Amino acid sequence: MILQALTEYYRALEREGKITAPGWSPVKVSFALYLGTSGTLEQMVSIQTEQPKGKKMVLAPQNIPLPAPVKRTVGVAANFLCDNSSYLLGIDNKGKPQRTLECFAACKELHENLLKDVDSPAAQSVLAFFRTWDPEKARENPILAECLEDILAGGNLIFRTENGYVHEDPAVRRAWETYYNSAGGGPQGICLVTGEMGPIENIHPSIKNVVGAQSSGAALVSFNAPAFCSYGKEQNLNAPTGKFASFAYTAALNHLLADRDHIFRIGDATVVCWAGNAKPAYAVLFGGAFFGSPVSYTENDLRGMIKSLCSGQQVVYDEDNLDPDMDFYILGLSPNAARLSVRFFLHNTFGGFLRNLQAHYDRLEIVRPTYDKFETLPLWKLLSETVNENSRDKAPAPELAGEVLWAVLMNTRYPATLLNGATLRIRAEREVTRGRAAILKAYYIKLSEAANRENPDIPKEVLQVTLNPDASNIPYTLGRLFSVMEAIQEAANPGINATIKDKYFNSAAATPAVIFPVLTNLAQKHLKKLRSSNRGLSIVYDKQLTELFSKLEETEYPARMNLPQQGSFQLGYYHQTQARYQKKEEKEHV
Repeated sequence: MILQALTEYYRALEREGKITAPGWSPVKVSFALYLGTSGTLEQMVSIQTEQPKGKKMVLAPQNIPLPAPVKRTVGVAANFLCDNSSYLLGIDNKGKPQRTLECFAACKELHENLLKDVDSPAAQSVLAFFRTWDPEKARENPILAECLEDILAGGNLIFRTENGYVHEDPAVRRAWETYYNSAGGGPQGICLVTGEMGPIENIHPSIKNVVGAQSSGAALVSFNAPAFCSYGKEQNLNAPTGKFASFAYTAALNHLLADRDHIFRIGDATVVCWAGNAKPAYAVLFGGAFFGSPVSYTENDLRGMIKSLCSGQQVVYDEDNLDPDMDFYILGLSPNAARLSVRFFLHNTFGGFLRNLQAHYDRLEIVRPTYDKFETLPLWKLLSETVNENSRDKAPAPELAGEVLWAVLMNTRYPATLLNGATLRIRAEREVTRGRAAILKAYYIKLSEAANRENPDIPKEVLQVTLNPDASNIPYTLGRLFSVMEAIQEAANPGINATIKDKYFNSAAATPAVIFPVLTNLAQKHLKKLRSSNRGLSIVYDKQLTELFSKLEETEYPARMNLPQQGSFQLGYYHQTQARYQKKEEKEHV
């Protein structure tokens, strides 16, 4: 399914003229070898360009469409018209002169085979170069002296003559395409991607730009040990993929990964997404809606577009018509040495994904502090609520990131690890943040939806956006009560170092029967002190205590509360605290 989707994406890109034809691929190139008509090296020129890297501009190789490079393993394998100094010049800094000479010889043989019958001055110049160039004297060549170290560092080189780059010469291009199309990658067979009969590719091209993978590229389809093979087949013959399909899916995926503005990170996974018609606006809007990436529209406009798409209406985004029924794909890749593992692969209509996303945001909706600038909680922000901010590694667990993404976009239950992560941070920091409260609310709402029944320990009256003063749930009321007691202490002892939250929050949530009598006694002492400094405020707090105690007067404090009950307690505490701060801010603005 993944290879089929990427192959179809390649075809869509090709129809739009946004990707190279079969046999061609973007390659990073650093230097150009200027050849004379007799094949002599007349000049070496850097073709690197200034590109942004963080806040700086640095010199970096150009991406140029060139004959598709081969997938190298441990053997010698030359590329056509573009390669490193080992192959094109017969020199390197690897300390293996004999192997380097073998590389140059292989490259010479390849170019002689492809260009010997090409009637073109550019082709004849390249042939003359290989006939006259002496690798053993290359280091002494004055033309290479100025940039010899940079050349030996491994950058790619290409050929140029007075008429332009050799790879742009029409006759040379035809020669390469004829060679590429006729060269069989393996035995004839039925491609499992296209269903067509043709040569099966033994080694697929590399996938580049996956964070954490080798810079030279990694394999998505690979068999390198007998344990992975079946029926006596070797390498990729175990998953027979035709020559066109292997090129198409790798070219499409490399195209996606090269767009640094529209790839996303979730845990250790590099995430790409695309629409079936290859319009980039789909991925841009989705990135802004789900990952919180920058978009060219205001947040209100973005929400309006999402609402329209969720209701089945088309919208215009950056001059592209977005169809909610368009197929949309999301692929997460994780590095594993020279290979890639698929963390997740999701397929739905664009509108289907957005409806699931909107339902997720509805479940997350909860009163937020005024200092919180996030209208909605993007995925990275949500996951950060499970991470210790003081830890050296602030990345969420890789498995958790993938599981949460799957749950959100496929509208399934949230993983228990998300709830556990938020709960652990609350216990460790004794802080119920907006994100953690939202996780509690969303998790239990989805759990009740999946079970088709209300959880008696954390009922709907608790799972509200704002404070529910009419809620009769005991743990929720105790959380509210704790918040009021904390406010009384802060008013009576401004600037106190250790509050009741620091000392008693976790134990009050777990064993209220033990802790609340102590807290009640402290609250009365703090009220008594407050009466002498602010009688009006003490009366307000006394009324709040009386109201909350009235909800508990016929009930004993629970001896112990389970995890959902503690969630109710934490939500009650959060709601009451935010209500208190909102009232305070309203008074300040009056």
